[in-house]
Amino acid sequence: MEFNPDSTPYLSIFAALSYGVSSMAMVFINKAVLMQYSDSMTLLMFQQLVTTLLIHFGRVLGYTKAKGFSVDTAKKLLLVSLFYNANVAFALASLKGVNIPMYIAIKRLTPLAVLIAGFFYGKGRPSTQVTLSVLLTAAGVLIAALGDFSFDLVGYSMAFVSVFFQTMYLILVERSGAEDGLSSVEIMFYNSVLSLPFLLFLIIATGEFPNSLVMLFAKSNSFSFMVLLVLSLVMGIALNYTMFLCTIVNSALTTTIVGVLKGVGSTTLGFFLLGGVQIHALNVTGLVINTAGGVWYSLAKYHQKRSKLPKQMPDVETRRK
Repeated sequence: MEFNPDSTPYLSIFAALSYGVSSMAMVFINKAVLMQYSDSMTLLMFQQLVTTLLIHFGRVLGYTKAKGFSVDTAKKLLLVSLFYNANVAFALASLKGVNIPMYIAIKRLTPLAVLIAGFFYGKGRPSTQVTLSVLLTAAGVLIAALGDFSFDLVGYSMAFVSVFFQTMYLILVERSGAEDGLSSVEIMFYNSVLSLPFLLFLIIATGEFPNSLVMLFAKSNSFSFMVLLVLSLVMGIALNYTMFLCTIVNSALTTTIVGVLKGVGSTTLGFFLLGGVQIHALNVTGLVINTAGGVWYSLAKYHQKRSKLPKQMPDVETRRK
């Protein structure tokens, strides 16, 4: 299905909501799988392999209008794929040692990183409302983190590294889709194909192979685990697609803000599911501030889309034509 980046504000809302729901579900599903199956690189490779096969056969059977593989396009998207896999690899590794609320707290710093990165690749000065809403969101993250920040040097370090790679990845996706006219399905296909050799190298280099396959076969007789694994593979596809769609239809900063908003729900559930943590006043205060910043930004974005201001001043929020 092809989408027009300049379409109605309702498409922007749909793209943002679908990404938020998929992203929230994916955190819990991956955490549940990794609690039983610790080989995160092998899990990621299975997700990318399934995505590649589904898009390929979908194109062959006529279910999608995605174009065939092009070496020139692949070269342009090579960095996108590398940053994506680095982001997910570090994120999955951090999830093995960090509980969900604190993992999300660290990942919520991505919008601020995107805002800062915008100055370095020519986006110009962001609007006052965008700047204040993102800063308010980041302030809420820090306050919430102070309320419950159990120390895990390896886990938290990997989460911070993941923030950097996610920032670079989202910016590259936004520019690739806007400048090269690629649909979200096409970017997802190239990303999956280019990921496979990179992930295969990581699996061998980290020593996951062949023990990861032995463990997977050993757990294949567990119905609950297989259900979680299938859900992980399916939601991996849904998350990739909705993330590309949201970034192309809206912007990289919009995608990160949506990630912040869905993180509120994920954090709340994370207090009680899969190893919850104690609730403190600072957590609640931080989440309220965080939500206020995200809602503020979302409303500003919606009204901007509806008004369709001609020739807006370039900032972090606009896309290069």
